[in-house]
Amino acid sequence: MIQGTHNALPDARNQNVKIFINGELFTREEAKISVFDSGYLVGDGVWEGLRLHSGKIVFLNQHLERLWQAAKTIGMKLSFSQEELVASIWQTLNANKMQDGVHIRVMVTRGIKKTPSQDPRLTISGPNLVIIAEHKKASEETKQKGITLFTSTIRRGSPDYLDPRLNCHSKLHEVQALIQALEAGADEALMLDIHGFVSTCNATNFFIVKDKEVWTSTGQYCMNGITRGNVIAVCKQNGINCKQKNFSLFDVYGADEAFVTGTFGGLTHITKIDGRVIGNGTRGKMTETLNNLYEKLIEAEIRKE
Repeated sequence: MIQGTHNALPDARNQNVKIFINGELFTREEAKISVFDSGYLVGDGVWEGLRLHSGKIVFLNQHLERLWQAAKTIGMKLSFSQEELVASIWQTLNANKMQDGVHIRVMVTRGIKKTPSQDPRLTISGPNLVIIAEHKKASEETKQKGITLFTSTIRRGSPDYLDPRLNCHSKLHEVQALIQALEAGADEALMLDIHGFVSTCNATNFFIVKDKEVWTSTGQYCMNGITRGNVIAVCKQNGINCKQKNFSLFDVYGADEAFVTGTFGGLTHITKIDGRVIGNGTRGKMTETLNNLYEKLIEAEIRKE
């Protein structure tokens, strides 16, 4: 079994899910996009990952705002409204009779190209919208065991050439970082920013705990994580000192606790980084507290009208 924050329990129902492509539903085998699609050709697209809990898509507005901001950032004019996108998501969920424990991937590319090219003027269709909803529950074993990290030599880039906050289809540098970590025997990669400060992981956001304070990066060189933002918010709401600041591996190796956050896995504690045991190598008290507060936040979100 693959060990990592995206480790999901196997579910046979996913073999028969219906996938949404531009207003139509297809079986898994029939779901296809043209080889001339902008996302396939040059990674020209944006995406969101959402969770369905007890019949409610949690933190939906935050995800919609991030998707629309991403589309504006890359100059992509969406051909549908937020309300229409939500209706398409529910069309997909209802067709699959989904109510709980579901991960939803929304992908929007610039559209079909006339010929292989970067030039957006050669796009001959409107944006392509794909929605994949799967029955996915995070592995409780991974949650209890925690994961290990390896610091990659691949850096998080500067906002002036590919803003790390942009949730785009161009993820090759993150894949490279993860490959380095896997080859080093770790589960996932820790990534530094252009100045050598700790930024984020290849697919999750990174936090440490030192002397009962929670630290995370400044946010200038990391993913604009919805879960990251919610953890920072629950810290503020519950009187926990959370600092967004520059810190280095010097601080990380001496941390009392470390954990990562993501839409799929929530909070997952770190046992080792670069072979060094973090704290006592188990989930710490602060991580446990924040995990419980985050789960209560999800429960409150479910109860919202």
